Amino acid sequence: MNNPRSVSPLVSPANHPDQRQSSCGEFSRLEKRNGARKMMKFHSKSMPRGAMFLDQEASRNFHDKRYDLFRTMSGKLERQISNLRGKPTECSLQDHKEITESLTADRYFDALQGPELETLKEKEKIVLPEDKTWPFLLRFPITSYGMCLGVSSQAIMWKTLATTNAEKFLHVTQMINHVLWWISLLLLLAVSITYLLKTILYFEAVRREFRHPIRVNFFFAPLISILFLALGIPHSIISRLPSTLWYFLMAPILFLEMKIYGQWMSGGQRRLSKVANPTNHLSIVGNFAGALLGASMGLKEGPMFFFAVGLAYYLVLFVTLYQRLPTNETLPKELHPVFFLFVAAPAVASMAWTKISASFDLGSRLAYFISLFLYFSLVCRINFFRGFKFSLAWWAYTFPMTAVASATIKYSDEVTGVATKILSVVMSGAATLTVIGVLGLTVMHAFVQRDLFPNDVVIAISAEQPKQMRWFKQLTKESSRNSERCLKVLDPEDSQIDLESPPLVNVDSSTVQNSN
Repeated sequence: MNNPRSVSPLVSPANHPDQRQSSCGEFSRLEKRNGARKMMKFHSKSMPRGAMFLDQEASRNFHDKRYDLFRTMSGKLERQISNLRGKPTECSLQDHKEITESLTADRYFDALQGPELETLKEKEKIVLPEDKTWPFLLRFPITSYGMCLGVSSQAIMWKTLATTNAEKFLHVTQMINHVLWWISLLLLLAVSITYLLKTILYFEAVRREFRHPIRVNFFFAPLISILFLALGIPHSIISRLPSTLWYFLMAPILFLEMKIYGQWMSGGQRRLSKVANPTNHLSIVGNFAGALLGASMGLKEGPMFFFAVGLAYYLVLFVTLYQRLPTNETLPKELHPVFFLFVAAPAVASMAWTKISASFDLGSRLAYFISLFLYFSLVCRINFFRGFKFSLAWWAYTFPMTAVASATIKYSDEVTGVATKILSVVMSGAATLTVIGVLGLTVMHAFVQRDLFPNDVVIAISAEQPKQMRWFKQLTKESSRNSERCLKVLDPEDSQIDLESPPLVNVDSSTVQNSN
């Protein structure tokens, strides 16, 4: 009896080598597949072109060798490791020299234009790619601390509103001050951590910002923000800060002021008449804010010292700016908000002297009226602040407006009346609405449009001047030198020849004696 499972000789695999070969091939494939599962070997594959989680532009930027010139750990150690791996870095000696060579103030003035020195001249070139978006940390400037100044000053203003007797009719609770203080603290931590990462990873970029004649003033901003946080701290958290904290906070401000003010006096390309700008008020505000905090802690001599230094240099800066701005290049429209920094220093000085003298006396009123006049003189020129795009410079509106509003609240507590109360409410409301509006625009441009931080060309200028501009500058220097020499004449009543006068040719000594 035949077995039903037996295979007929006509269809036996032995009689069909093709089928036998395919069966063996299938068996080998199954064996390889099982073996691969057991070995658990994974092999990298190229990602699909349309993968959502792969930012190809950021990947190309990351591998651009020009960014390595700004990285902190891209020096000798990285090149030695690459050489040990057998893959030497392809870094040009010229590019390395462009980064390692320190930039002078003259180079910033030659490569950049505008009073803020933030616009690259036409014939200048930068060491980073112009047609790509740079890494975020390279695009994150020190001017971002302006956000911290604006929000932390609001915490001080609402604390003043809640504790002033003249504003009791508003029924302002200290909960607003509490919320704003925590928001200010979180914002300061976020900005500080980001800039600290920039300092660690791209120290050369931070060094170039510090050597910038104008942007160096913004290095006072994080210190002033901390002072504002100490001034606006809610009473529910701590009622009185220790006086040792004041010395700890004012020490770095003092050292930074000694460097900046010394450059203003010593001359050269960093003298005040050369680099005078409304942003210089930030170095002045640090003195008055420190005096205000120290006086609120019960200190006497230290706050008076910083108040005196701030007052002296404010007068010098105020006169220098008024002499400079009409005769030099005007500020571009995008930077018009920095004019409001004129208001900040006298407003903070008014509150500082009120704390030092324990009353809103003549000195406080003089400073307050100066700030109030400057405030209204700027507000009346509405067309001066219209028609330009949003940038971080808009935060220059917030802090000075809030400072004047806080000084007005102090003034209304001293001079009681309906007019002063209305003025304090109007100015406080205007400052609050300005901060809310600027903060909303900042969030929109940062997270929606993503154009808040463009490429910062300030840190990417080359250390050497282009050949054409170098030749032109040398020619202009020679021509100006010759013109100065030609202007010097030989005095007929002077028996000695001027060393800087043009040399006398074919003149006999007897002729000179006869002329005498």
